[in-house]
Amino acid sequence: MRDIKALCVYCGSSSGSRPEYTEAAKAFGARLAKENIALVYGGGKVGLMGTVADAVVAGGGRVIGVIPRQLVEKEVAHTGLSELHVVETMHERKTRMYELSDAFVALPGGFGTMDEMFEMLTWAQLGLHTYPCAFLDVLGFYKGLAASMDHMVAEGFVKKVQREQVWFGDSIDAVFDWMKTYESTYTPKWITKESV
Repeated sequence: MRDIKALCVYCGSSSGSRPEYTEAAKAFGARLAKENIALVYGGGKVGLMGTVADAVVAGGGRVIGVIPRQLVEKEVAHTGLSELHVVETMHERKTRMYELSDAFVALPGGFGTMDEMFEMLTWAQLGLHTYPCAFLDVLGFYKGLAASMDHMVAEGFVKKVQREQVWFGDSIDAVFDWMKTYESTYTPKWITKESV
């Protein structure tokens, strides 16, 4: 059984166009607090980011935010967290969030969410970490992305075993069950010393 002490959530700095996205963020945050798993996230008070953090705080859980200084200066930093790490760049933010976390989950979000999550998927592909990476597919938000990943496999750009390491689903219970039993099956990428 995998011991997850801190989980990194990537999600939108907006709330999206449907109330179900906010409801899912609240439910996910409440579950983190119930499981006594610390939330690591981008440190903002707005959008789904703020919603999931507020839910963890309301449930008595621990919340660690990591935010670039320029966003603090724009007054979007959450002031009610257990810890707030202020960094200088977005690259530092992503690295620090990774260092603090044992698992990664993407809730609905935009370009930033994709950037952050895909960096973790790439690092897993390269064997730089062995942590679970999952997409909470609220209202089929990530259905197209899952299909794109399958297409990458079909076209020879991603190995099937690497695609199978990425979880998609709409059940909070199921994602927590999957993460706790996750086992990495790292497979080296295409290029080897022999092929160069």
